Amino acid sequence: MSTRPNPLAEGLGLRRRPDPCALVVFGASGDLTQRKLLPALYALAYRRLLPERFAVVGVARTEQTTRQFVSSMRRAVKAHARDPYRTDVWESLAAGIRYVQTDFADDRGEDRVSETLERLERERGAGGNRLHYLAVPPVAFETVVREIGERRRAGDGWTRLIVEKPFGHDQASALELDGVLKRWFAEDEVFRIDHYLGKETVQNMLALRFANGIFEPIWNRQFIDHVQITVAEAIGIEGRSGFYESAGAVRDIFQNHLLQLVALTAMEPPIDFTADSVRNEKVKVLRALATPGPGSIVRGQYGRGWVEGEEVPSYREEPGVAADSVVETYVAAKLSVDNWRWAGTPFYVRAGKRLARRETTIAIQFQRAPHPPFAELAGGGLRPNVLLVHVQPNEGVSLAIGAKVPGAGMQIRTVHMDFLYGGAFREGVPEAYERLVLDAMLGDATLFTRSDEVEEQWNLVDAIVGGWRRHTPRMPNYAAGTWGPAAADQLLHRDGRSWRRH
Repeated sequence: MSTRPNPLAEGLGLRRRPDPCALVVFGASGDLTQRKLLPALYALAYRRLLPERFAVVGVARTEQTTRQFVSSMRRAVKAHARDPYRTDVWESLAAGIRYVQTDFADDRGEDRVSETLERLERERGAGGNRLHYLAVPPVAFETVVREIGERRRAGDGWTRLIVEKPFGHDQASALELDGVLKRWFAEDEVFRIDHYLGKETVQNMLALRFANGIFEPIWNRQFIDHVQITVAEAIGIEGRSGFYESAGAVRDIFQNHLLQLVALTAMEPPIDFTADSVRNEKVKVLRALATPGPGSIVRGQYGRGWVEGEEVPSYREEPGVAADSVVETYVAAKLSVDNWRWAGTPFYVRAGKRLARRETTIAIQFQRAPHPPFAELAGGGLRPNVLLVHVQPNEGVSLAIGAKVPGAGMQIRTVHMDFLYGGAFREGVPEAYERLVLDAMLGDATLFTRSDEVEEQWNLVDAIVGGWRRHTPRMPNYAAGTWGPAAADQLLHRDGRSWRRH
């Protein structure tokens, strides 16, 4: 029995292939490479989106041979790739993979990297184009960048860097790191990655607003009551105490993911969808964000509790965490975008670990109808219209509207018009790293963070952290498996609003 083609899927996957190139991954033995990068490369190879002449060099301190590295990457692809394992696809990709063991500060080791890369480029016909992925701790950035910069050859093709977060610890360190990058590379050669920007539903915010004439005319303070953005995780710190004790939720999630979602939601229409036009509008939003006062921001830390039926320890009981730690695992804030479009419209944001469930949502709540003639008939069943963007885990969009209940009389209830990616396109949603790595190969920086965006994000976070030094709340102040501290609920209750319980 033949299956009719899905008209909504027409044109999916049709995209210009990148130039022949080599991808060099520094920190290739780490979890990111196994869980995200190699599965992403496999997915791109599965769809024939990689260059025909392509090579990968993994670089790390771990002692292993190329054969051992390729074997471990094959296991990673089988465990984490979204596509079924096919021997022909994997062997085609694996034929161009090499591994070099070295300390990043070892000049002789870096010479071995260059020699391996040049030899592999000749074998694969990669053309001298190089994409370097820095999946290394921030302390190693300067050393690796200098080694790459000193060994790049003029006229041999393009050279680009993908830099993983965190990009600095505060504004001063971010500016210092940016200075190191700009010593060797131009801004359009640096791709600061925030994997949230690679998610299909985050990108769909732009399509929703600017491809539909019904939304943009009402996307402002006159029609929108408020916006809520939630980045919730049910997991704890997953063995990352060394990083988390120095970062906390404000640097781990708020500074990048949350503020980027705010910028995409609040930005003005760009003149076109080139990288700089989109990022120019995001920077304007970040500059318009007022620093929240002490009464407009809440921080918390999880105590013992139950998550998905399992008892979990408190943050202070996690391995490597100080017994009296006051590092926040939760942050909520009422933000104001001080411009013409959004003046007086609050953006409520929250992010945290060990919350009730994993979800990332953007909820745009519209003003109530000014005079519903059936208000008494509807009772409590009619709520304001809400456009809800599900970023994860169930990617899609939902619009809450009022509708008449079937039967006699005029009874009104809120119903939902739902769009799910899997149902509409019958395609698995691409992983964020697939899109972002491919874009970097193509030289498209639209979904990457520019240096002035990073600077503005840290400017706000530094002001918040500076205010926190004057007062530290008692911690822990919320149980694992709940939606955060009571003070976060009060943040909205004072305005006559409540957090959504999706």
